Amino acid sequence: MSDNTLSQFGSYYHESRRAHPMADVEFLLAIEELLTDGGVTFDRVTTRIKEWSSLKAKARKRRNDGSLIYPDPRKDIHDMIGVRITTYHSTEIPVALKVLQDSFIVHKSVDKAAETRISGGFGYGSHHLILEVDDTSDDLQDYKGLVFEVQVRTVLQHAWAEFEHDIRYKRADVSNPEDFSAEVDRMFTLAAGLIELADQQFDQIAALKETSRVADESVELTAETLPGVLAMLIGNRFPRPRSTNYRFLEDILVANSITSVVQLRELLNPTDIEVLLKVMNYRFHPGQIRIIDDLLLKRFGQSHIDATVATDSQPLNAKRHRQLKRKLELMTQAHLVEPPN
Repeated sequence: MSDNTLSQFGSYYHESRRAHPMADVEFLLAIEELLTDGGVTFDRVTTRIKEWSSLKAKARKRRNDGSLIYPDPRKDIHDMIGVRITTYHSTEIPVALKVLQDSFIVHKSVDKAAETRISGGFGYGSHHLILEVDDTSDDLQDYKGLVFEVQVRTVLQHAWAEFEHDIRYKRADVSNPEDFSAEVDRMFTLAAGLIELADQQFDQIAALKETSRVADESVELTAETLPGVLAMLIGNRFPRPRSTNYRFLEDILVANSITSVVQLRELLNPTDIEVLLKVMNYRFHPGQIRIIDDLLLKRFGQSHIDATVATDSQPLNAKRHRQLKRKLELMTQAHLVEPPN
């Protein structure tokens, strides 16, 4: 690689860092909100900006024949911004992927777990996406055209990958490296098989928990009872959020004086739901919180915005205010709500 190419890449990197010093936080918040709106039950989202020393070393990598792996590093290297999503069980991974694929331009999608299974072995399990921010990504408009990498895996797959990386690359100073490597390979293969089995058991437990949720009509609507109540009212039609987000759902229902199962059933009437799905043109299938929040907006209009922009579980949120105002305008244009006086 010429010094000029590397220098240009370095200038681009440092200019981007100066222009967007909070890029990792902004991507984290945007991805978390997308997953929450899509009803993905995730463990956590982490983001990182690759350090220049690591990027420079990657840009200089060559194949066995001496050719550069990344001849044009600005176009060929996609993980300057990296996002990692961990889920509690593997059945949530396809839901997360669908939300991401519907929200960004997809350049590449690779199922590492499937590749491992096809090869007949056990090992690294993760789904990798190369995505591009487009003009529909409201919260990331300043990054339009930027390509970034996302890894989606279960918490168990993540633990396995992190531990393997630590052992193989950070503790390689052993007296008999070949014997050590063979033994480590055998033990990691065994551990990977056990982790795959554990993931399958977690999936089954999650399915059993889902089918066992029942609710009494007289129960009070709280963050603790809402999962069961919604399972009774709408089943699996809309994906469930993280358990911690039911507190926000309780807050916005109470703010609109919806405190009983009967009232919630009325809010969730099929006709209003179908109208919303048609008019709102969601980029991905909405989760429980997204559809209920929008049903409340349809019913109560501006008063819903005034009552819920700041809640006990979520302080004053200017972004939420802007989003709800845009949605209210769309509903008004579609004659779902009366225009303000």
